[in-house]
Amino acid sequence: MRKRTKPADGSEGAEVGNSAASLTRGLEILRAFTADDATLGNQDLIERTGLPKATVSRLTSTLVGLGYLHYDEMLGRYSIGPATVSLGYSALSSSAVIHMVRPLMQELADQTGAAVALGTRDGLEMVYLANCRSMSPVSLRLNVGSRLPIYRTAMGLAYLVEMKPEIRQSVVEQLVAAEPDKAADLERLVENAIEDHRRDGFISAFGSWHSYINAVGVAFRPTDGSPLVALTCGGIVDILSRNHCREIVGPDLVRLTRRLRARLAGEPDTPPTSPRPPTWKTSAE
Repeated sequence: MRKRTKPADGSEGAEVGNSAASLTRGLEILRAFTADDATLGNQDLIERTGLPKATVSRLTSTLVGLGYLHYDEMLGRYSIGPATVSLGYSALSSSAVIHMVRPLMQELADQTGAAVALGTRDGLEMVYLANCRSMSPVSLRLNVGSRLPIYRTAMGLAYLVEMKPEIRQSVVEQLVAAEPDKAADLERLVENAIEDHRRDGFISAFGSWHSYINAVGVAFRPTDGSPLVALTCGGIVDILSRNHCREIVGPDLVRLTRRLRARLAGEPDTPPTSPRPPTWKTSAE
């Protein structure tokens, strides 16, 4: 096969640049979909990505042809296609952290009657990578792919605290730029989270996301080079009171991360010697 020669006019560089830009914009369209979106129309995509109408039309057509989007002709709307689902499933199923942590998460969810989730940062949001719920009828109903604000959730604050200070500061500056009217609240929540972690080893978030939700969070840095993640246990205030979070659920979440680290290292697991009965059926303060 004859080796392709480079054009002397530099047109190949322009072609590569255009390809990279198209790839970036195509990914922006895919990222516009959230766990709450069954379908999106062209106008939704234009508003969420800021891309021109012609660009959105061209890229959605390409993504449909490749199977990354599905187009419903009757509705005139798009949904995530099988190729995108396959990529996401492959990423999640190949993660040793997710594989090892899920049984531990379910154990804690059953114990507390709350929801236990694992997530990581995507831009200025946290995205769920795994989620376990108890049989309690009032457990939080978030799922894999759900997105949460960083600075108002236990998951996001725990993640921020574990970041290197210079990187954390950069993210905080981006958050302030995105919501300048919330700058004071944001900085206060981050400072409180740093103090919580120093004192307790975990983060507490009481009503900062929704007034009726209490949660605790802790970050986990895998030793295999995988990205930093954060774990959280949250529920309504009737199940997770502040004292219950601080005295029981937070320490249990810290122990969960220790057990996870041991499992990933191939060391013997050390479950609690005398498991407590489920606490979510009892009355909260």
